[in-house]
Amino acid sequence: MRAAHFDPFAGASGDMVLAALADAGGDLDDLAEALSRALPFGVELAPERLVRRGLAGTYARVRVAEDHPPHRGLSALLAILDAADLPGPVAEASARTFRALAEAEAAVHGVPVEKVHFHEVGAGDTLVDVIGAHWLLDSMGIEQVTSGPVAVGSGTVEISHGTMPLPAPATARLLMGLPVRAGANEGELTTPTGAAILRSSSSAFGGFPALTVERVGYGFGTRHGTAGPNALRVFVGETSGVGGHDAALEEVAVLETTVDDMPGEWIGRLFETLHDRGALEVSTVPVSMKKSRPGVRVMVLARPGEERSLAEALLRETTTFGVRIRTERRLAVAREHVEVETPWGAVRVKVGTLGEEEVQASPEYEDVRRAAEGGGVTLARVHEAALAAYRARAE
Repeated sequence: MRAAHFDPFAGASGDMVLAALADAGGDLDDLAEALSRALPFGVELAPERLVRRGLAGTYARVRVAEDHPPHRGLSALLAILDAADLPGPVAEASARTFRALAEAEAAVHGVPVEKVHFHEVGAGDTLVDVIGAHWLLDSMGIEQVTSGPVAVGSGTVEISHGTMPLPAPATARLLMGLPVRAGANEGELTTPTGAAILRSSSSAFGGFPALTVERVGYGFGTRHGTAGPNALRVFVGETSGVGGHDAALEEVAVLETTVDDMPGEWIGRLFETLHDRGALEVSTVPVSMKKSRPGVRVMVLARPGEERSLAEALLRETTTFGVRIRTERRLAVAREHVEVETPWGAVRVKVGTLGEEEVQASPEYEDVRRAAEGGGVTLARVHEAALAAYRARAE
């Protein structure tokens, strides 16, 4: 599996993520062209090779043709994503990042998410940073992202609401539950945008994963650290066949609620809404409730930090008055996608491995459905053909 591990030893910002991925092989020229097509303003990305405090890396200068950026709210940012010509995974990951930013701002300022109007975050260069980071990860074929402990800095910072302690309130909210440290340099080392990108893209935070490293990239920020370079490091390589990478132990948020007075037709809409908001899994089981009434328990698995958005969706889309939230750990096999050809088109097969042993192989449902509908055949025929093609390839 193609993987990337971020090492925010001196913090992280949106432009540092872009620069680190570019230094590790990402194509900023292709990204600039894609962003110019996707966004309602012109974009110019100018990478510069620099040496700071004895370390060679890349600085990504971002210029946008937006002299007076509006204070966009979450709905405006999501509308831009909906109208943009972006790959599905890029649009979905970008939406998760902006929702995380909006939820952090809403919690800090005590207002509903819909009332949050971004200042710095709504600007064009932040749109470029967020969409660009996810576009580069997708174009580089990265399927798994992890991160080390995040350096946050010390002191105070001036923002639109005045002087605030570091890490800035929104950054602190976004990093809740994650390993952080002060870092060697003073000042704001990690910005809300940098924290949101790392949080929304990383499946685990902590130690270095088992990885065959192929590229190492360094992305510089705008600061000049006195105790070390203001740089974000990223390692890119393969997890397949690496000794000790049997499975990943990771934290997940578990949300549960039970209802007994909701029409069954609403469940289908609920599943779509939760998956659109980034839920890892959604399931229901029948239960008996008070006065022996039949009901249903809804269980949702989510990445840490995304539970508020999903809990709000449960409160809005069901008749429940409360949602239980807890943190658990799960052991997950290493996964990768292998694309195979069937008589009705290409289908991705998700393969799970424990060390060198393959333990699961499952065709992706959406690919199977698209091929079946296009070819006028049953789901079962496409599913069987995809598995047969994968097994033949594996042999």
